Amino acid sequence: MPSPITITSEFSGSVVAKGATDDLSAQLLRHAGFKQIDDWHGRRHRLPTTTPLADQVAIATHAAEMLRAARYDVVLPPSLDTARMSPPVHALGPYAAGAELLRITDRIRAAEDGAGLRQAVDHLLHPEHGALERVREALEAAGEQVNDLDEEAYALADRFAFASEFVSSAQSELVDSEAELRRVGTASEDHTAARTVRDHRGAALATSPAAAKAKVSSAPGSETAHLNATGHPPRASGPRR
Repeated sequence: MPSPITITSEFSGSVVAKGATDDLSAQLLRHAGFKQIDDWHGRRHRLPTTTPLADQVAIATHAAEMLRAARYDVVLPPSLDTARMSPPVHALGPYAAGAELLRITDRIRAAEDGAGLRQAVDHLLHPEHGALERVREALEAAGEQVNDLDEEAYALADRFAFASEFVSSAQSELVDSEAELRRVGTASEDHTAARTVRDHRGAALATSPAAAKAKVSSAPGSETAHLNATGHPPRASGPRR
């Protein structure tokens, strides 16, 4: 029995379909909107990371419906199934950009190591597609549009331009943070591992109280020391009568 075709959402934000190894299933996925990739990892199909969430869900659901109609076994999580998906946690109405930033914030807070944190923060700092770059462009465009609509409102246009420059400064401040983010937490993990090794080594080399007592008892003069400790001095040896 052939393996099922699995459609999942990766941490990077891209939706990937795996298991479509024959031409018909691949054609159906391409028809739904997936891009086919053939490399040394094998054949797979992917949606661009820039695809809006609503479009990702719609495309994945449509692809699964077509594949199932063609008798393919498809695994589709509820988050990509319009019939089963739960309402979004952050319902912000028309403010879709704000909702997406909240999703990025949740990913940042859920990061378990430096590499995961770097991947989440990349959605903010990517020089071409990151959220900060989009915000900078939007502020710059707003200032230009103010100037185009009302030349007398130059002060307001300048305020938008200044805000755009502030965002650009923030980007410059964080431009080299990728490698550092990847190393976040590694020093503490190494310290914890070293301390664990020391603790285990100490426990392995530790002498039990019984062994210590036996060692003391077998030492020369230990008997005399024991008798002296009891308060009874040893008798002097002499000839028997």
